[in-house]
Parts: sequence; structure tokens; C-alpha cells
Amino acid sequence: MTLLCNPAWLTYSILVQETMPPPPVDYLSWAKQNIVFSDRITQFPGPYNEALFPFFSEILKAISPEDPCRIVTISKSAQVGGTVLANIFTLGTMDMDPCDFLYVHPTEENASRWSKQKLMPLIRETTALTALFPEKSREGGNSIHYKERADGRGAIQAAGANSPSGLSMISPRKQVQDDLSKWQNNEAGDPESQAESRSKAFIAAKILKISTPLIAPGCRISSNFEQGTQERYHVPCPHCLELQPLEWEQMRDHIDPEHPEKACFYCVKCGGEIKEHHRAWMVAPENGAKWIAKYPERARYHRSFHIWVAYSPLESWEALARAYLNVQRGGPDDKGKKAGAEQVFFNDWLGQPFETDGESIGWEVLRDRAAQTGLPRGIIPAKALILTLGIDVQGDRVEWLLVGYGKNRYRVVIDRGIFDDNTGRNLPGFTAHSGHISEPVVQQALSQLVKREWLDCWGNRRKVDLTAIDGNAYTEDVWEWARRHPITDVIMVRGDNREAAPMLAQVKKEKDKKGRPLKYSRRFFNFNASVMKAALYRSYRKEDPEQTGYIDFVHGLGDDFFEQATSEIRVQRRGRSGHPYYEWDLPAGKRNEALDMLNQSLAATLRLGINYWTEDEWDALAERLSQEPPPAQLDLEDQLLRQPQLPVTKTANEQKQSPLVKAAIARAMARASRRG
Repeated sequence: MTLLCNPAWLTYSILVQETMPPPPVDYLSWAKQNIVFSDRITQFPGPYNEALFPFFSEILKAISPEDPCRIVTISKSAQVGGTVLANIFTLGTMDMDPCDFLYVHPTEENASRWSKQKLMPLIRETTALTALFPEKSREGGNSIHYKERADGRGAIQAAGANSPSGLSMISPRKQVQDDLSKWQNNEAGDPESQAESRSKAFIAAKILKISTPLIAPGCRISSNFEQGTQERYHVPCPHCLELQPLEWEQMRDHIDPEHPEKACFYCVKCGGEIKEHHRAWMVAPENGAKWIAKYPERARYHRSFHIWVAYSPLESWEALARAYLNVQRGGPDDKGKKAGAEQVFFNDWLGQPFETDGESIGWEVLRDRAAQTGLPRGIIPAKALILTLGIDVQGDRVEWLLVGYGKNRYRVVIDRGIFDDNTGRNLPGFTAHSGHISEPVVQQALSQLVKREWLDCWGNRRKVDLTAIDGNAYTEDVWEWARRHPITDVIMVRGDNREAAPMLAQVKKEKDKKGRPLKYSRRFFNFNASVMKAALYRSYRKEDPEQTGYIDFVHGLGDDFFEQATSEIRVQRRGRSGHPYYEWDLPAGKRNEALDMLNQSLAATLRLGINYWTEDEWDALAERLSQEPPPAQLDLEDQLLRQPQLPVTKTANEQKQSPLVKAAIARAMARASRRG
């Protein structure tokens, strides 16, 4: 059979096919057709609904090839659906505009978890992609960190910002930089610069940066937002139609503590109440809502957006108000998580960075405050309901600090001491030694300290609830001492200076030089030293004793204590690539043992879980501890001689093991264990 055809027609038809521009890349339409939410992950199951998230439509246009900008930054609070945007960008690209795609997480561990728990389930559930990404292994085209299309036209590379090699294995035309605020410099320098350099070869590259802010200055997502257009979503007032962004202050200054369910915003023009039932109407573009840029001239290269929970249907305004009130009271939020943390409220609820200037208040101010309070050293004040010890280990001495904690994150420094080469000088058989943690006399003194009973203002004697000792240096010697005490009495801790680190996390299993597993991991914890210092410095500036987080100091701690407690500053550094980053620095000639011990004692409270205690639990504990000791029962001879009755204080066991205290701490420890 002979196929007859006009050669010219055939030529032109092929030219038309090859020169026809590709269909437009419309991420919004693609999401409506392909993204379906299950009831397991959202309260709004079903296909992607633009009406619920109308503020995302403009962002989806910005990341399309039709928009000339190269970088799109989204600075957001938690619970606004931002992760959905990154998924639409990733999967939509693989379907409509296939290319090499880089998705970078803070760590390789995060990347692996995302690939297993998020990426592959999404591919399986997206009909348009199932055939393009077969799960069977195909010559390395399908691994945890690398997913290649079946036709070879594109691939997704998952990487961790902590791995320079993971950022050098691909030249992507598009990429997502997820959880950007948590990125830390790696051994090759700044990972953000490394990731961006991978897309330099493409004129039409697209880079999506998305994250909840952390600490500023130095917050990566906040810095990127400031470099872009700085767009905020403006909505009309339901009363006067004045366009305005929803600002936290419009609600905060009018919250009724007794009725958080009545929380609302107030119009900046007419003063009318903007209530939550108005939200769906306000955020709809057909009613006038729109993004407005502070610097529109930057739109050709970098568009940046800020969105927070006030606009999102995933959180109620009542929950926002309650979260704020609980921060003021220092109690747990409705979900019982991250209780009373100012930083968490700023970051997760407002989508704003936790501001700190890195400079502490003058140490003389704190010293004068201690003198004015007149609190006697070594006596537990009435507001101190939980006691913890922070112990710092140095080469020639061991220092300790007793700190009390109470409601509303109240903190009071009660006493301090040092075990050095004078320790045990008055004991029989004393010989000069270095004061090192390995010395038996120092270990004996520490054991006596842990068992010591402290007098409170009611005449009771109380033992420390938990001791946290520095395990960063001389770890084996510290373990040798700590292992002699129950894990409920002594834990080992060390500071983690990464601002994105968990506030308290158990140390992963470690091995010695011979490869044998170390046994101390079970009682060894890392704490976020950077965030703790920032919060501590903010608390130093609080002058009202009723303020949440106020810190008291007893009289007589010595000038050197206050100098050490305010010694570090947060400074800007420059990495190899010139990218700025921030870290805490101890100026030459200064000491910081007091600052470290304040954080160690706070780490002990996190292990106890007191941040999760309810107000009723605190009140019940206060009532129990405030009872004066009963009069002593004198023997017959004393009664006949009519000797005056001397007060007999409760023993540490009676105080520590009272049913109320024991139950409260047991519940807190159980919660802490479940959280890991």
C-alpha cells in the first residue's frame, strides 16, 4: 500500500507541531483538577477550593512562567496551608512544565521523611502523575531522594541544606527552599547561596522560598521578605469598605480576657467591629480583596508575600486570642503544646520573627534590682514552687546555681556556689586537688548538694526537683557521677546553638572511640541555648513583677554573677560566600558560667514539663507548699520541763513525695516522655 501525501503540507504540519508554544502553565487550574484532600489531613476534604484560600491565587500566578519574577518568597505563620503551595508548584511542574526540580529541606533527614511521607503519597493520589512516576526501581531513576519521570524529561531531587553534596548533584530550572528559617551553614558555607547557584544557568528559573520566621535579625525568610515587594493581603471593611491588611494590634488591644470568643478586629478608618463571620466575605477578590506591594518596582525580579492565621479558615480568631492570653499567663494553649513561649506565638501565630537586639540589659540594673527586692539568699521565696539546679563543669571547678520557678514563667535565682580546689579543705584527709569533676571529693560534694534541703519562707525544707549538669565537656566523668543518682533526680544536658533546634531533645545514641554504644544517652538532652538566651535577655528587661517571665534575684549573689549572666552578645558574622549569619559571642576576658547555668536550670524544667501544667495544678501546688510546718511532738521530759516548742520542718521526703506534688510531676514527666 502506498501512502500518498502532499510533501509541502507534511513539511508545514511538522513545523507547526514543533513551533507551537506549549500550553500555559496554570497552577491554579491544575490544583483544582488534580489536588484532592482527604478527611485525614484537613477539615475541608475534597478538591482544592479556591474560595477557601483566595489569597493563594496570586501567589500561584507569581510562580508561573507568565510572571517575570525569578524569586517568590512566602513568609507565613503556621496553619495557613503554605505547604500546599509548595506541593502544587512541585507536582504541577512535573506534569505541565517538566524539568529538573530541586526541593531543599533543612536537613537530609527532613528530605528523606518528606519523600517517604509526603511526596510519594501525593504522587500516588494524583492521577496525572501516577504513570509518570512508577515506583519500581529503574536504573537509579527512583530512590528516596531522586524521582525521575518515566520518559526522562524531568526529575525531583530532594536534598538537605546541611549537605553540600546534595546541593551539587543537579542543575534545576525550578526549586523550593522549604523551612528556610531553619537552614544552618554547612561545611561549604551558606546553603542558600549554594542552592541558588544551581539555577544560574537558566534565565527563566523560578525559586520558591517558604518558611515560618524564627529569630531576627538573622532570620532568612524575614530577610528575603524584606528584599522583595513586601506584599500584604488587603481586605475591605464590611462596614465602610476601607481596604486594609489585618494587623495583630487591631485585635490585641481590644481582647477581653474573660471572653476570648468575642475577639475581633477593628477597622482603622471607621472603628467598626470586624468579626470572624465577616472573614469569608472580606478575603474574596470579587469583594475587593487584593495583594498590595510596598515596593512594586521590585516585582520583576523578587515578589515577597506575608500571610498569617487571621486570614486562614484553618484557625479561629478565638484560638488566636486564647493563644495570646495564655502567653501572657504562661499557661498551655488549647492544644497543650509549646506552652507560654513568646517566640512560638510570634512565629507560629503571627508569622513574625521574634525580635532580639542581642544586647542584654546592663548588669548593674539587675544587681540593683536584687538589692531592692531584699530577698534573702538561700531562702526559697513564696512564688518559687519548683526548684532546679544548673551545674556547669569547668576544668578546675564545678559551679552550681539554684533557681526557683512558678506560675506565669516566674523565675528567681536563689543561691549559687563553687566546688574548686578548696572543696573539702576542712575534711579529714584533705589533699590539694584541681576541683575537677573527676575528683572524688568534688563528686561527693555534688551528691550532698543534690540531697540538700533548702529552707522556704514558711519554714519548710524542700529538696531540688531536678538537677541538670553540663555534659558537654568531660562527658565520661560527668556520667560517672550522674549514673549514681536516679534519672528522676539528675540529667545531663548540653547547649545546641542552632536557632532551629528543638527546645529540649534527647541526645541520639552515641558511640565511644571503639565503636561501643554509650549508656548515658537515656538521660542526656540537648537544649536550644540560642533561643533560651534571646528569651532570657527579653525577660531581663521586664520591670513589673506581675509580667509573665519576670525574673527575681536574691540579695548577695555578687557582682560577678550579674556580669556573667549578661556577658554574651548576638553578633553578625560573614560566611565564606559573604552571606551574613548570627551567633552568640563571648567577648574576650569575660565569663558566662552564670548564663549557662540559668539555661541548664531551665532545661531541667522543660524535662519536668512544667510549661504544660494548668493553672489549677499550679494553684494546688502553691496551696500545698505554703502550709506551715506542724508543731513538734515533744517527749514527756520536755513537757515536764516546759521547754518552748521548736518548729519541726517537714522532711524532704514528706514535701517531695506528697501525693499532689508527686502526681503533678509524674504527669509532666509522662508528657515529656511521650514527646520524646
